[in-house]
Amino acid sequence: MDIKILVAAHKTYRMPEDDIFMPVHVGAAGKESIGYQRDDEGENISLKNPYFCELTGLYWMWKNCNNEYNGLVHYRRYFATRKHVAGNNPFDKIIKRAELEKVLENTDIIVPKKRHYFIETLYSHYAHTHYASHLDITRDILNKKCPEYLPAFDKVMKRSWGYMFNMMIMKRNRLNEYCEWLFPILFELEEKVDVSEYDAFQARLFGRVSELLLNVWLVHNKYPFKEQPTITMEKLDWNRKAKSFLRAKFSGKKYDKSF
Repeated sequence: MDIKILVAAHKTYRMPEDDIFMPVHVGAAGKESIGYQRDDEGENISLKNPYFCELTGLYWMWKNCNNEYNGLVHYRRYFATRKHVAGNNPFDKIIKRAELEKVLENTDIIVPKKRHYFIETLYSHYAHTHYASHLDITRDILNKKCPEYLPAFDKVMKRSWGYMFNMMIMKRNRLNEYCEWLFPILFELEEKVDVSEYDAFQARLFGRVSELLLNVWLVHNKYPFKEQPTITMEKLDWNRKAKSFLRAKFSGKKYDKSF
């Protein structure tokens, strides 16, 4: 299969050796080369990276690649194999071409295994950790541009789980359809939200809103898809993450960094 998965990165890092992966320097505009494909070549939105995060890579791939299957992962988070792999090296547990091709024989879309928030809905979690107005404005945009998506949006906002991380692998026609729907919504949201009032962390809101919009797109279109586990390259501080989650919910303390 003709598969190319973009690995979004802003610095040099160990990369998988499988030829399905292509490291891309996201937010490369105005910066020195780090030896990866740059996202400021061809049609691009590289300058928006401080606000759109890895989506500048997704946009570059959409506009400049034409593989049968394209995907987006991160330099510190990948889709993982379902096979047992001995040892503690996370790079050995990244899904490889042969296994991925078998999954794609039965679906056009792969997303991460769902993430549960348990005591929060997706809406309330976003409202506690970021700003609810971002989602309210997004709903207004959907109501104007594509009101048929409103039932899916409302359904997703009430869920306590979702497909997160802006990770996906799609057949090209599905990826085109998704991006053609997603980016006009985000560009209009960009016009309506003044990011100058936020710190650098909170200003990355368009990448976060898009995580939820992927769920909306999936619910509305009812395309079949497969969930795939993920693997992180570095150990997560779950204790710190849980404390920050609870402070956001009960004390109104917004997130100020990723975990």
